[in-house]
Amino acid sequence: MTLESQLESTLTKRRQNSKLRRLVVNSPSHIDFSSNDFLGLARSIRFRSNYLSELAQLPNILGSTGSRLLDGNSSYCQALEKRVALFHDAETALIFNSGFDANAGLFSTVPQQGDVIIYDELIHASVHEGMRVSRAGKRIPFRHSDIVDFERVLKDMVALFPGKNIFVAVETVYSMDGDVAPLIDLVRILRKYWPNKENGYLIVDEAHSTGVYGENGRGVVHELGLQDEMFARLHTFGKALASNGAAILGSDVLRQYLINYARPLIYSTFMSYSSLASIKCAYDILESGDTISMQNHVHSIIKRFRETTKLPHGKLLPSTSPIQGVVLSSNEAVRSLATYLNNKGFNVKPIVFPTVPVGQERVRICLHGHNTVSQVDGLVNQIHRFFQVDSSVMEIAKL
Repeated sequence: MTLESQLESTLTKRRQNSKLRRLVVNSPSHIDFSSNDFLGLARSIRFRSNYLSELAQLPNILGSTGSRLLDGNSSYCQALEKRVALFHDAETALIFNSGFDANAGLFSTVPQQGDVIIYDELIHASVHEGMRVSRAGKRIPFRHSDIVDFERVLKDMVALFPGKNIFVAVETVYSMDGDVAPLIDLVRILRKYWPNKENGYLIVDEAHSTGVYGENGRGVVHELGLQDEMFARLHTFGKALASNGAAILGSDVLRQYLINYARPLIYSTFMSYSSLASIKCAYDILESGDTISMQNHVHSIIKRFRETTKLPHGKLLPSTSPIQGVVLSSNEAVRSLATYLNNKGFNVKPIVFPTVPVGQERVRICLHGHNTVSQVDGLVNQIHRFFQVDSSVMEIAKL
């Protein structure tokens, strides 16, 4: 059998299991309830105008010209990193091409020989990518946001690996469930074992909270006043900030270590001036306070969506973030609801195994600063209508 045949056979199996991933082009006429453009900046006329103005002021070179350690670095980027660090109340920031690169670079290099990584079972794939090639002696999950299970695992690891560094990896807002991590409790438990932070280190991915939580969108960590309890924070720019790339926030020692050892940073062509300009313009708007009304609107329509959605079958995920989910009991039911809503002009996506665990398949719904109250009400009405259309739809939902 040729390689092409082997690959096609594998794809056929995935297709037969209704798990085949495809690239799709969303209809521009559909109402967006799917993207991670939480504040609506990607559609903002002001953001576009500011960005074009910033581009006009840049040097003639708009591209990258090389990796960060060769020709891709610039005073423009370093000034931006200082600004990002100051905004989020951190010692330093180091920009990567993407959140995936940042997490992979961090977790693959920072844990030393024999150290331990404890991670929430729903942590992002980029963290798994980093852990997979790290020197950690043990990588062990705890049940999602379960404080009791977290302490059980932590206590066991402290006993089994005395004197080793223990890293705890969580997200502030989880990308598929939309719930917020119990950071205060996680810090409290860590400090029971290490009052002086000597061997217990918390690493938090703020990708889905940037721009949406905290003063002017500084994130959940800042909202809770836990900046000094973090070993590292990740903030991405490709979601609410309508740009691309990410930054690792931490100490100057961590920054210098990553510059020397993080392969995604060292061996990748760095992002272009035009990308850096977009990040700068996003922070201009955050700092100005112009996104505060967007934040308030997002949280207002989250409340309205949750209060008005009534499901005769399935459940609404317990999320207070812009990421909502209608969980039904089969892939077929989830795909049926997503298709129905798409046909009614609402852009939503079905999320099935292996992206989420079996039995947790859902239609993922994201609420944004550009969504109106009437659009949210229309979506809710069509969700209700889905369960009333005919008996076959109802039977699918009960599966």
